[in-house]
Amino acid sequence: MKTAAVKQLIAGSTELFSLPDIYFQLSEMIRDSRFSLADIGKVVAKDPALSARLLRVVNSPFYGFQAKIDTISRAVAVVGIDDLSNLVLATTVVDRFSNIPCELIDMTSFWIRSMHCAVISRLLAKQSAVLHSERLFIAGLLHDIGSLVLSQNMPEQYLSVLRAANHDRRLLPDFELDLIGFTHADVGRELLKSWGLPESLYETIGCYLAPAEAQVHKLDAHLLHMAARLADSGRFADGVNTAIAEFSNQSLKLVRLSREHIATIMEQVDEEFLQMFELLGPNKKFH
Repeated sequence: MKTAAVKQLIAGSTELFSLPDIYFQLSEMIRDSRFSLADIGKVVAKDPALSARLLRVVNSPFYGFQAKIDTISRAVAVVGIDDLSNLVLATTVVDRFSNIPCELIDMTSFWIRSMHCAVISRLLAKQSAVLHSERLFIAGLLHDIGSLVLSQNMPEQYLSVLRAANHDRRLLPDFELDLIGFTHADVGRELLKSWGLPESLYETIGCYLAPAEAQVHKLDAHLLHMAARLADSGRFADGVNTAIAEFSNQSLKLVRLSREHIATIMEQVDEEFLQMFELLGPNKKFH
């Protein structure tokens, strides 16, 4: 019943919440062995803003390459197919959804929090020795996108949820279930599924509120759960330490991190966040 209601909600959102054609074009090329990296680079190069963003990101401390990368073909070759797909997804999502008119959600605050969560997710994943940790950056960036769908398609009901939770994100899921019947994570899962994104993303986001429910990507779901909790904790005095203390020993064992590890990671977050927001933040158009 819940899944059917969420799918119906998503079906009414396809125009507003859709990815640009270039993402799907590149995704198809990446899956088709007939296309070379040079072919993929030519498609990226046709989009000046995307090309400039890609070059800025691959030359940033985020990747840490020693030599300057000055061509799209070289960037594609160095970054690799998986990271290229993630970068294009991150760039297009931020640009696409930054200008959604929303009376319930401050979009600047939304992206600041989402990118903050993305950076924490990636740093936790790297420390946890997760392969291809950039996928956790994308999961963090997109984990709250269901809230945008809810605020657009069910504005009155979602306003009731926000008021009931008094804008405290820790209380949101319970009020969403009570007043709507499903959570923003449920909506995010179905939206990402409708885009044809990998299960590693949509299951992780769908289960981040209750990571034990993840069937396949349990480690990613636990890392994203921790990252989201840490991203929210900064609004409260001693919030980070409180959040870290609340993580169960079982979860910490699963993600192969200690509380001391996480505290150290959180000291690195602000610097990397500023770098990434400068590179990927809303309406960053580079020519």
